[in-house]
Amino acid sequence: MGTLYLIPTPLGKGHANHGMPEYTLQKVRQIRQFIVENQSSALGFLRWVQHPVPDFERIHRIVNKKTPDHEVFSLVELLKHGDVGLFSETGAPAVADPGSMYVRFAHDMGYNVVPLPGPSSILLALMASGMNGQHFEFHGYVPVDQDKRKESVRKLEQESRQHLKTQIWIETPHRTGVLLEDTIKVCQSDTRLAVAASLTTPDEMVISKKISDWSSRDKLTVEGKPAVFLLQAV
Repeated sequence: MGTLYLIPTPLGKGHANHGMPEYTLQKVRQIRQFIVENQSSALGFLRWVQHPVPDFERIHRIVNKKTPDHEVFSLVELLKHGDVGLFSETGAPAVADPGSMYVRFAHDMGYNVVPLPGPSSILLALMASGMNGQHFEFHGYVPVDQDKRKESVRKLEQESRQHLKTQIWIETPHRTGVLLEDTIKVCQSDTRLAVAASLTTPDEMVISKKISDWSSRDKLTVEGKPAVFLLQAV
């Protein structure tokens, strides 16, 4: 009976290791079977951790948002042959990324599931935001359509004000700028907004201030970077 290991992966994969504990790296190097979101990025990550087994001698199977349920279920059979590591392109697997169904099936079939320590941009951003870390809510991605996006942000601000909780969501690099502009337009001036961009890379930054204090220079700083947005209304 193998164990399913859930492997967080950093956004930055340069020469310096900015987020992966040595214990996690050692465990990854021992695993020979992997469930991954993208084959190319998976191979790059495994080379970055200096996996001792050549690419062609490992097993890599794809599970992404398009993988049908029956195929995900069939891949649980890999655990009969030994340990399996599951990771997405970046970040914590199965959190705003594919993989949760594979984890669920593994539990249902009686396999041990072990989350390995490593970077989680959501918690890193919350830690650095100065906002309520006792009561918060994560929403994944807000809508792409501008009108729906603005309405979603308005509702998140109302929810934050009513229940005194931090609202958290994420965005891809090519939409960070427009999302930031829309958030600043629709929120009250005394609402606090934090944007944590490019976490676990040498260029990481966290800006946290009232809506009224955000400037055009701040917007240029975070534009085009993967980001976590955090909002707390008063």
